[in-house]
Amino acid sequence: MTRTSRATRASTTTTTPPSPGLLVVVVVLAIGMLIPVGYVIEATARIGLDELGALLLRPRVGELLTNTVLIVLLAVPLTIVLGVGSAWLVERTDLPGRRFFAVLCVAPLAIPSFVSSYGWASIVPSIQGLGGGLLVATLAYYPLVYLPALATLRGLNPSLEESARSLGLTEGAILLRVVIPQLRLAILGGGLIVALHLLAEYGAFAFIRFDTFTTAIVVAYQSTFAGPSAASLGIVLALLSIIVLAIEATARGRARYAYVGSSSATQAQPIALGRFTPVAILSVTALGALATVVPMASVIRWSFAAKPDMLDGLWRALVDTSLLSLSGAVGAVLVALPIAWLATRHPSRLSKTLEGGYSIASSLPAIIVALALVTVTLNVAPAIYQTAATVTAAYVIIFLPRALVTLRAGLAQVPESLEEAARALGTPPLLARLRVTLPLLLPAIAAAGALVALGAANELTATLLLAPTGTRTLATQFWSAASSIDYPGAAPYAITLVLLSIPAVALLFAQTGSKAR
Repeated sequence: MTRTSRATRASTTTTTPPSPGLLVVVVVLAIGMLIPVGYVIEATARIGLDELGALLLRPRVGELLTNTVLIVLLAVPLTIVLGVGSAWLVERTDLPGRRFFAVLCVAPLAIPSFVSSYGWASIVPSIQGLGGGLLVATLAYYPLVYLPALATLRGLNPSLEESARSLGLTEGAILLRVVIPQLRLAILGGGLIVALHLLAEYGAFAFIRFDTFTTAIVVAYQSTFAGPSAASLGIVLALLSIIVLAIEATARGRARYAYVGSSSATQAQPIALGRFTPVAILSVTALGALATVVPMASVIRWSFAAKPDMLDGLWRALVDTSLLSLSGAVGAVLVALPIAWLATRHPSRLSKTLEGGYSIASSLPAIIVALALVTVTLNVAPAIYQTAATVTAAYVIIFLPRALVTLRAGLAQVPESLEEAARALGTPPLLARLRVTLPLLLPAIAAAGALVALGAANELTATLLLAPTGTRTLATQFWSAASSIDYPGAAPYAITLVLLSIPAVALLFAQTGSKAR
């Protein structure tokens, strides 16, 4: 079996080499993607080690480091517990109303974290600090673990659990010794995404007065215009992101959990909760209520207090948001498609290296990307400083992984033999790709664009720093009103943001089911 697997792998990797044109395009795009990394290196050299040491040894930096590290260390395990626990309840037990609760648990993804923070702060004005940040972040981000855990549970071979059960293991032991190990990659991947979101979070934490590196960098930028203070804090934030990536990669290792043979035709038998059923229902209901109902109830309540003149800028903000989000989605798909093609159709060490460069650049927080583009445009291309082109570039860098992962999965499902058959019939290679591969890839392209557009519409930090003068997006208009304690004025923008997010979240949830079933 091992020899067969190796032979199969060898046959799939010894494909025709990529064209020089494709390599040039991918390398050029990779250089553009690495601008934020170059900014961090240049900022370190420009400041100098002595000045950098003086800036980083301030008590304020120690406080920011403590807050940032604590929120990551506390929130990530909590999101894992809530995400895996809720996924197990709705997928592996006889919980009444499982379909309803499955949707309820993913619903918080449709509510931007800064809107959730606004909802909680308007209900509980005293919420602030680490406790407030932990509450808001955990409730907003646990679906990022829930979705991959749910997809993995739906794809597991139930015979593994049945075998453990036949050996006399209790359901708790099966969960810990059989199910959880197979969720390792989903847990690590979800935890990584949550950690990177926490490092990059601005709006949710600034609203409840919880200071982290990102909130401090925005304040420093606004006061010193990307001076040494903002740059020094950005260096530390970038290093924290790299450390998180390294920890996840080390924990993941090379382990893979798979079973040999075809999947069982039968679904796993639901585990009877028995006397724990009321506790399970109460737990999942409380989680959904705290994460979704409470913040949205606050938003809807304030929307009734909004005056007609508060809606004057809503249409303009909706148009600007749609245009910028669309440009970011198109840009991300166009940038991701060449590297996805290279990684899928021409896998090699070079393609993995180039793909890794894309990933490193996109893992940096949005504030680092924004500061890098500010510096580059001011010094190299001042004509595009604070233009839609700069905002689009930021969206592409920040949200490229959403497009890349989706397109790579879509290309992997398109048989290359179809394209080869078309070429064998005399169709030129480019025309064969347009006639055969592109139509089959359109669903993946649409999904990738939708996911990027969702992130771009809700993006706050980079938009605040880079948007052209006079540009109004739903996120920035919401932030302008909410930060001025104009809760009624902020509510219409919050509701519109949520409504825009629902289709993309529904698409994510649908893909989770379709891929696994």
